Amino acid sequence: MIEGHVHPDFWRVAKVFERILPRSGNGGAAICVYHRGEKVVDLWGGTRDEHGTPWQADTLSLSYSTTKGVASTLLHVLADRGLLDYDEPVAHYWPEFAAAGKEEITVRQLMCHEAGLYSIRAVVDDARQMLDWDYMVDALAHATPAHIPGTAHGYHALTYGWLVGELAQRVTDKPFGELLQTLLAVPLDLDGLYVGLPENQMERRAQLIPSTKRNDSRQLGRTVRNAKRLNRAFKALRIPIDLAKGAEALMPKNMQDLDLNSKAAAAACIPALNGIFTARSLAKLYAVLANGGRFDGVTLLSRETLERATEVQNRGVGKVIPIPMHWRLGYHRVATIGHKTPRAFGHSGYGGSGAWADPDRNLAVGLTLNSGVGTPFGDLRIVRIGTAACDAAKHR
Repeated sequence: MIEGHVHPDFWRVAKVFERILPRSGNGGAAICVYHRGEKVVDLWGGTRDEHGTPWQADTLSLSYSTTKGVASTLLHVLADRGLLDYDEPVAHYWPEFAAAGKEEITVRQLMCHEAGLYSIRAVVDDARQMLDWDYMVDALAHATPAHIPGTAHGYHALTYGWLVGELAQRVTDKPFGELLQTLLAVPLDLDGLYVGLPENQMERRAQLIPSTKRNDSRQLGRTVRNAKRLNRAFKALRIPIDLAKGAEALMPKNMQDLDLNSKAAAAACIPALNGIFTARSLAKLYAVLANGGRFDGVTLLSRETLERATEVQNRGVGKVIPIPMHWRLGYHRVATIGHKTPRAFGHSGYGGSGAWADPDRNLAVGLTLNSGVGTPFGDLRIVRIGTAACDAAKHR
């Protein structure tokens, strides 16, 4: 059963949302859309766990890489306040970062994935080390770039969060989770925007529901073997893509031993992976960005800073994912079917979640869910939802 409300002009979104909910078994989702400052879609349905517990209006859901867009927005707010400059070296704010030849890497290069620090396997021996903020920050400060920074880009699928998060902490001397609340959640009156979930919010979260009963470690091994076969094919065809880079960035050792449903994983601060959000909060945050940085009497950041933050920095195929992502500073391009969205920006996640803003339409979308898998940057569910939202906005 789907609950919530939808503006009549956006019935297409409700129809698509109904189709993406699991038709058998468990799994749920929530969708929220803002258009021209009005909340036109606010729907939820399905189940929040394998026991069939209904998804509620306030259910929180782990959203994988959708977290990166939220973390990036926080950094842009700090830049707008003059606490950092995109073209200053990261080491200016974080002196230890200068180790191993990284003294000239700029904040801009970090945020558009040009720093060459994408290899999670180079900095952890076991995925469970990712729960330790201090360990990860120290390891990345001493890491060596995989290429000359600024000469190429490669998706920092997991490392991005600690790099950006520690930078935020260095310029404010405050914990990342606290900054998220004081600079984003409280001013915008958001009902669920966490990276590092407090104990008193644990009962609100949905549990991730596996899409298969097969052993996770066997699946991981199968993925690696398939990547090796594709690599051999690419080399034979002289296609300059190396999927081994993707494994380095996306699959830390013993990832199957890290239980993302555990309280320990939910409470940890991993700003590239474990943001736990409501769709309502994601959509409202991006509604501010779609509206030039100001919304409902609150100015989050200036239009000038927003324009700098969303300017495309690179367009080619990267070293980690073989698709041009048109990286902005922490955001990527938005995919829809049949609609041009050249200035739209946002971030999607592995489990299918996503959130984005389109300033040309003054449109913002947020999707959270707890079942199914896709690519490291979303799947067709967020594409279908976004397409329906653009369809509706066009005729409104």
